[in-house]
Amino acid sequence: MLQFQYNLLLAVLALVPLAIIMYFFARSKKKKSIKAIGDSQLVGYLLKQYNARSFFQKFLLVTVSLTALILALANLRSPTGSEKVNRAGIDVMIAIDVSKSMLAQDISPTRLDRAKQMLGRLVDKLGNDRIGIVIFAGKAYLQMPLTADLAAAKMYLSSASTQSVPTQGTVIGEALKMCFASFDSKEKKYKAVVLVSDGEDHDEEANDIAGQMSSEGVVIYTVGIGSPGGSPIIDTETGEMKKDALGNTVISKLNEDGLKSIAKKGNGKYMLYNNTESVANTISHQLATMDQKVVKDDSLTNYRSYYQWLLALALLLLIAELFISEVKNIRAKKLLKPAISILLTVLSIPCWAQSDKQEIKKGNEAYAKKEYKTAATTYNKVAQKNPENATAQYNLGNALYKDNKKTEAIAAYDKSISKLNKPVEKSNAYYNKAVVLHNENKLPECITAYKEALKLDPNNEDARQNLQKALKKQKEQQQKQRDKKEEQKQQNKEQQQKPKPQPSKLNKQEAEERLKALMQKEKNLQDKLHKVNSNSPNKPEKDW
Repeated sequence: MLQFQYNLLLAVLALVPLAIIMYFFARSKKKKSIKAIGDSQLVGYLLKQYNARSFFQKFLLVTVSLTALILALANLRSPTGSEKVNRAGIDVMIAIDVSKSMLAQDISPTRLDRAKQMLGRLVDKLGNDRIGIVIFAGKAYLQMPLTADLAAAKMYLSSASTQSVPTQGTVIGEALKMCFASFDSKEKKYKAVVLVSDGEDHDEEANDIAGQMSSEGVVIYTVGIGSPGGSPIIDTETGEMKKDALGNTVISKLNEDGLKSIAKKGNGKYMLYNNTESVANTISHQLATMDQKVVKDDSLTNYRSYYQWLLALALLLLIAELFISEVKNIRAKKLLKPAISILLTVLSIPCWAQSDKQEIKKGNEAYAKKEYKTAATTYNKVAQKNPENATAQYNLGNALYKDNKKTEAIAAYDKSISKLNKPVEKSNAYYNKAVVLHNENKLPECITAYKEALKLDPNNEDARQNLQKALKKQKEQQQKQRDKKEEQKQQNKEQQQKPKPQPSKLNKQEAEERLKALMQKEKNLQDKLHKVNSNSPNKPEKDW
């Protein structure tokens, strides 16, 4: 059954009747202009070269092409069936605090921004798990039910803001209830909640609810974000620090004790946010140790899209409209051949794009299965066929790095950097390249890549932290080299101060004569001693 993915865009079809009204208005105006001339012979002469039907033909082609273009944007498609995926994982509900206290800047840029960044990294690491999202402040809302669509989860997380919940406060108990209601009540395990909050002024019933959920097999992990010392809250509407009813500046403090208590009741663990990657890794490792279930997920429906054919039709009609003239006897045949060539080229572009997307999808599936060599081969096929495909080059770099082909990975990242246009995407390519260089201990090159990533995306906290590590390591290496040079210099100085043996100035003949003289003196001395000993009386040896 045919359907549209973006039904709201169909409202743009209102332009079609508007275009029809404009056509009849223009036609009426032309007739009035002709009548105003009056002389029929003069009018006939003036309109001798005018083709009245061409005006209608041009209007019809433009109107139909406009309709096709709108339908293409709405993405006409038909379902081809559900994709059944066997997976082993757990159900994870994410509860994120979006109260205004999360706008405090003791965690730069704000607590909420860092919480969303950390949860985004966590979602990337939960490949086989189903994820749901609850947002809460003074009230809790289910933003996304449990699903295996990780891309949708990241999209919902990025859209969470303090405006998402009109009532202020921190009702952790209600958020936990909402999470619990989203799980399958028949199961007594395979369920976890990740709660991210500053814990300030949370409701008293949160501990009791956490204990009840624990008895039903739900494990609760809490992440405290903020500082115990606290920070003022910047009012987004006025840009000034928020004040209480007495005019005092509001200081929002992290309530670690409350979050620790909830985690303890929920048989989980409490973590203080200090680093995005570190916290995300810790939580993902904790979740990986839980018992996992094997399920068949058929929630992903595959569709066949027809937008490329509608686009092709729109382009065909617009090109045809260019070759219809309102003046007779125009030799348009000379332009027909190049026009057909251009048209065929344009029509083939959607087919190429669709083929590339299918190949990249195959590569992504192989990458998810950790078949990195197969993934690299698939991405490389697309990159060779279409060198302008930046996505294929970027994914190729990732697969080659995982396959331990680091030199080729760096080359692939360089190619993707030259093709990517969006600053954030280019920043990610520079960051991945820098990580490879960092692991290869090529510090100057990796430092340059980290800096380029930060220039394009100053909010890339991972690049900033890795840059600091690389600079520190480079400084240590430079200090070691200086110490080694100083030590070598000292050794050379000591060697120079030692007296060197003087070379002999005697020739061979003189040396032999001196040796003979010494031997003769030794012989004479031995003869003399022998004579003295022979004249001396024998004495008894002492034995005491």
